[in-house]
Amino acid sequence: MSYRIFDYDPYLIPYKKDIELRMENYRRKKRELLAGGGSLRDFANAHEYFGFHKTEDGWVYREWAPAADNVFIMGDMNGWDQTELRLTPKGNGVFEIYLSGERSLYHGCKVKTVIEKGGSRFERVPLYAKRVVQDDRTYQWCAEIFDEEYEWKNRYFSPERELLIYEAHIGMAQEKDGIGTYCEFRDNILPKIKEAGYNTLQLMAIMEHPYYASFGYQVSSFYAASSRFGTPNELKSLIDTAHSMGIAVLLDVVHSHAVKNVGEGLNLFDGTEYQFFHVGERGDHPAWDTKLFNYNKNEVLHFLLSNLNFWLTEYHFDGFRFDGVTSMIYHNHGLGASFTSYNDYFSLNTDTEAVTYLQLANELIRQIKPNAVTVAEDMSAMPGMCLPIKDGGIGFDYRLSMGVPDMWIRLLKTLPDEQWSMGYLWYELTNRRPREKYIGYVESHDQALVGDKTVMFRLCDSEMYWSMNDGNDSAVIHRGMSLHKMLRLLTASLAGEGYLNFMGNEFGHPEWIDFPREGNGWSYKYCKRQWHLAEDESLKYKYLLEFDREMLTLLRNYRVFSSAPISIYTDEEQKILVYKRSDVVFVFNFDPSRSYEGYPLRNLAAGIYAPIMSTDEKKFGGDGRASLSCKYRTNRLDDGSIGFKIYLPSRSAICLKRIK
Repeated sequence: MSYRIFDYDPYLIPYKKDIELRMENYRRKKRELLAGGGSLRDFANAHEYFGFHKTEDGWVYREWAPAADNVFIMGDMNGWDQTELRLTPKGNGVFEIYLSGERSLYHGCKVKTVIEKGGSRFERVPLYAKRVVQDDRTYQWCAEIFDEEYEWKNRYFSPERELLIYEAHIGMAQEKDGIGTYCEFRDNILPKIKEAGYNTLQLMAIMEHPYYASFGYQVSSFYAASSRFGTPNELKSLIDTAHSMGIAVLLDVVHSHAVKNVGEGLNLFDGTEYQFFHVGERGDHPAWDTKLFNYNKNEVLHFLLSNLNFWLTEYHFDGFRFDGVTSMIYHNHGLGASFTSYNDYFSLNTDTEAVTYLQLANELIRQIKPNAVTVAEDMSAMPGMCLPIKDGGIGFDYRLSMGVPDMWIRLLKTLPDEQWSMGYLWYELTNRRPREKYIGYVESHDQALVGDKTVMFRLCDSEMYWSMNDGNDSAVIHRGMSLHKMLRLLTASLAGEGYLNFMGNEFGHPEWIDFPREGNGWSYKYCKRQWHLAEDESLKYKYLLEFDREMLTLLRNYRVFSSAPISIYTDEEQKILVYKRSDVVFVFNFDPSRSYEGYPLRNLAAGIYAPIMSTDEKKFGGDGRASLSCKYRTNRLDDGSIGFKIYLPSRSAICLKRIK
């Protein structure tokens, strides 16, 4: 059988057997899972059976603990007696109990599971708990029954296909010294996102996690929305409100690993390591100190695939950004790997079981919600990651252009901008897998954390503390703001078929994110967003925010992502980069000091061109040197090419459109 992936990338032909093995593994596992018939959607129903469910006269609770001798439930309803309420074994590791009368569950009732194995008993948080809370006195986690229904106002919503993603963290989205809530985000932050022009919200740290500073990447309860930020219904209200504004909501889903903690997570739930994870060294992530799933085990696939179904149907998420995909698909988790050869993708280092899981996950998601969006966090550029499964791919819609922020940081740290190569920038920002779509970005949350710096802070550093007031002529700030705008415009228009920004970075948020910890006296001072900076008319942050809004408007109105970029030319000596995408011609002058009077723009289609935006406009904090009122008619230039002459201010970019 031939797959289109070979037509798209002929360099893969020597690896035909590897792609065929990928597809055979997918078909074989799918046959295993669906041996009784039905679809993946029918299979991914664990949350509809396990966990807590109301009955006519009470509740039923079911748990999967195959190695347990006995399973009990205890809680507020029975005075926390460990052994009074014993679940009945039903076979295949399933236990069940019906609770009614004075032992019935109720809204707000706190409960825990008790596992008995080999004469010992230990307490656990139920695997399918939808709400998990931490006791203020003991700091132990337990499930809390939540049975309030939510009435959806916007049941039918479809995301836009050209994504402008706003990456956000609920807890640090407010300006207060403390943890923000779902309701505060809905009321205070969603309007900012809408006004800024983003059409997609990507939410981090939603799945419950014991350690706040993990950024949500060490999950304990996979079916529980984090109680730090509020109730399940408050999260649903946030998503419902976003949909009413035309904003899609993606969940940053973490199926690449799980927290190692015993007691509140999956680890040793029934007393065994192998219930969910690989045993021994393969089950431990050497860099993250977390547990690694056994993707070949059908019960684990049942848990994880059902988890995707749950978040799509229960909370109406519009898709997922899959965290840690590179870590999943290689046995060495991509650590220290350069991925310079196709041999690196198809070897004994490839975790084919994880690849199969991701294919099944993408197929399931489309069965549940055909318009859902999936984004892979893969820095390895695994071939076919964002191709349809039928073409030999893994099935994602997009992958993150993870090399781009690394490139910008490397350049900013090691090379003055006057020495940047225009050809290098073009290559690095356009070099991607054929027929696969990418999300471009200058920086995400990774670059905003303590130990790193945002681009604006890296450009200006401490000068931001005393020179961001309007009217200040600091050369450091002027350079920083100019490059901040140019890097964003260049990246957004070249590095992908979508664009991502981490909250606050659109206006050059200063300083880093530092979670409360012992080293900072458990302070929230740097664990928030300073929105007032962009709202203060006396400061320059407002200019960067206004630029970001107009940049997104340009991307959207001219459908820049609808076609591939076309290079017009690069001028290394004068630091000029010119290209066309959709109907827009982008012209960058990276020279820090030389402005060019009558610069010949060559190799254009004949017609009349009009400027539509310049990074140097005064409303963006620039000097206003570029004229946006001129029209330019092409003619034959001295070298015989078609074009026109234009004034190009130093360290700025201008966008033009052919109007006739």
